[in-house]
Amino acid sequence: MDIAGKVAIVTGGGGGIGGAIAHALVDAGAKVVVTDLDEATAHDVAAALGESAAAIGGDASSDEHIDAAVRLAENSFGPVDLYFANAGVGVGGGVDTEESVWDLTLDINLRAHIRAARRLVPGWVERGSGYFVSTASAAGLLTQIGNAPYSVTKHAAVGFAEWLNITHGDDGIRVSCLCPMGVDTKLLRSDDDSVTEDQKLMRRAVETAGAVLTPGAVAAIVLEAVADERFLILPHPEVLEMYRHKGADYDRWLRGMRRYQTALRGQ
Repeated sequence: MDIAGKVAIVTGGGGGIGGAIAHALVDAGAKVVVTDLDEATAHDVAAALGESAAAIGGDASSDEHIDAAVRLAENSFGPVDLYFANAGVGVGGGVDTEESVWDLTLDINLRAHIRAARRLVPGWVERGSGYFVSTASAAGLLTQIGNAPYSVTKHAAVGFAEWLNITHGDDGIRVSCLCPMGVDTKLLRSDDDSVTEDQKLMRRAVETAGAVLTPGAVAAIVLEAVADERFLILPHPEVLEMYRHKGADYDRWLRGMRRYQTALRGQ
């Protein structure tokens, strides 16, 4: 898809990968609505982008917020061409994770994607075009040591993106799924003093698995993939090799991951 002249919505756009994608989209000639739970950060990003951007605060998993973001885009710029389901959370730990944390993670990392697609896909089918970009994670192809809710919901996000691509790819709808490893964002490097041991383990696993990229570097790769209409976006190419090893011998891969986990816990 040619980005120039298109209208996009980016959730979680107040910083990190989402903020970088918003900047890259505008640089490529698109109009963008930036949404974030932290309304002030969304407006800061939009203000930096000038007349090509608008902002709205709210919960990316809320039907009401999704509707409001779509209305803002339509009223400001025109029909929505691209939706970047980028908002995400990385809270949680093991089997003792509270139900409320599971609910939050399922809502933001998965149901937000489903609800946005439910709002936009019927109109895109009528128009014969539209683009949905899901921010999942390498954890959705592999797994995430130290965080069960994150791993499970990112697997589910990949699955939903695959289903959407298969079901509506012949209707003119394009779907991409972003699966990075480490990216230098607050999700990875929280400054919260209440970080748990499981979250520290998760961070060590990510930081030792490969390079930690800047959000800007990831955004550039995302836009290249959208231009090529490529489904799987892997800013860390080594993820593909890891995924192939997993599929080739699942039990051997699981044993290797257990050894890796033991080594990380000893650090």
